[in-house]
Amino acid sequence: MHKSDIELFEMTMDVMKYAVERLTSTTHDIGTPKKEEELKALVGETITEKGIGGEVAFNLWKKHLMKANVHIDHPRHLAFVPASPTRASIMFDLVTSVSSIHGAYWMEGAGGIFCENEAMRWIVSLTGLPKDAFGVFTSGGTAANLSAMVTAREHWRENECFNEEKGLIITSVGAHSSIKAMAKVIDVDVLLVDTEDKLHGNELQKTINNLTVQQRKRLFAIVATGGTTNAGIIDDLLGIASVCEKEHLWFHVDAAYGGGALAADSVRHLFKGIEKADSITIDPHKWLFSPYDCGAVVYKKPELAKKAHAQEGSYLDIFKDEGSQGFNPTDYQIQLTRRVRGLPLWFSLAMHGTDRYKEAIERGLELAQIAGKLINRMPHVELVREPSLSCVLYRRIGWKPEDYTHWTYENHRKGFALVTPTKWKQGDTYETVSRFCFINPDTTENDIEMILDSMK
Repeated sequence: MHKSDIELFEMTMDVMKYAVERLTSTTHDIGTPKKEEELKALVGETITEKGIGGEVAFNLWKKHLMKANVHIDHPRHLAFVPASPTRASIMFDLVTSVSSIHGAYWMEGAGGIFCENEAMRWIVSLTGLPKDAFGVFTSGGTAANLSAMVTAREHWRENECFNEEKGLIITSVGAHSSIKAMAKVIDVDVLLVDTEDKLHGNELQKTINNLTVQQRKRLFAIVATGGTTNAGIIDDLLGIASVCEKEHLWFHVDAAYGGGALAADSVRHLFKGIEKADSITIDPHKWLFSPYDCGAVVYKKPELAKKAHAQEGSYLDIFKDEGSQGFNPTDYQIQLTRRVRGLPLWFSLAMHGTDRYKEAIERGLELAQIAGKLINRMPHVELVREPSLSCVLYRRIGWKPEDYTHWTYENHRKGFALVTPTKWKQGDTYETVSRFCFINPDTTENDIEMILDSMK
C-alpha cells in the first residue's frame, strides 16, 4: 500500500470516528462565533503551496473551527427557524456525499432520484394536491420560491398580449423575505398587503379591486404563506384560493417553515385550501428533520415547470434519448447541477416511518403551547399573541430593544442558548420582542423555563 493510500485510510478512520462521536453525543455546547482575526490567529495559514497535511487540518477543525459554529440541533437553539436533522438523515448525508451522484438526470442518478421521488410522493400526499401533482428537491425555500415564480411568470407570458408587460405579484408584509428578493431576480414588481397577521381572501380581493387597469393587466400571481417565519401565521388559504380562481391568477403557497405541520393531525385543518395551490414550497431541512440543504417545490401541473425550466444544449441531448428516459429533476427547477439532496430524507423516512415524523412534529406544536402557559404564569414576561404553530412571540415587560440584544449576546456568549429578538407591528409602530421557534423534539420544558428565568 502506498504512503498516500495509508494516509487516506487513516484520515478516513479519523473522520468516521469524529462522525460517530457527533452522532452519538447526547450533549454538546451550542457553539459561539469568533471574529475572523481571532480565528486566523488560532489556525494560521491553512492554504499553502505544499499543504499542511490532513491530520493538521482536521485537528485545526476539531480544536478551533468547529467550535466557532452554532449547532442548529442544540435543544436551546430556538432562534430563526432552527433545524434538527435525524441521526439517520445525517448518517445518510455521508453516504450521499461519498456516492458522488449527479442528481440532475435519470441517466446518471436513477437510483438516487428514485429514492428522492419516493420521499417526494409522501410530501405531495400531505398537500392534498391532485394525483398528477409532483415536485423536486431544491437547495432551500429561496430556490423553491424562485422556481415557482419563474413557472408562474412563464405560464402568464404564454398569453401573447402580456409578453411585453412587467409582471406583478401580490403578497403580504408578513411574507418571507425571499419572495421580495426573488421578485427582483425575475424582474417583477411586488405589491404588499399591509398586514403581518393573517391575510384574508376579502383583503386580497379588495386590494385587487383597487388596482389600476394597467396593474391588473400585469398581475399574474398571489403568494400566500403557510406559516410565517416570524410568527407561524397561516393565511386564509381557502379564501385566497377562491380569489385566485375567480381572477385567473397563479396561487403559490410558501410553506417553507410551516409545511411540515401538514403531517400533524392536530393542525392539518388550518391549511385548508392548500390543496388548490398551483405551487407549494416546503423545506424538509426545517420541520421534516432533514440536513441542510434540502428544500422542495411542488407543482399541481409539473409540465408547466418543465416548460419553464428545461435546458437545451447539444451536449444534453443524450439525457433525453430513448433508453435514458426517466424523471430529470433539473427540468423542474432553476439548477442544472445538483446533488441528490432528498436522499437523506428518504433514508430517514424509510428507517423510522412516517408515524415517528408525525409524533416529532406534534411535539414542536406542544412545546409552543407549553411555552405559552409558562409565560402566562411568569410576572416578568407576557405573550404578544397566542402561539401559532411552533412560534411564540413574547415580551419582557419593561425592556427596550437594546436589552433584548444584550440578553441574546450574553446567553450566546455563555453557550447557554440562542434566542433572538424580532419585531412585531403594533398599530402603526413596530415593537421589539423575543421569539421562540420549536423544531427540536429534544427541547424540554426545563429548557424553556431556564431561558425565561434568564430574563429576570
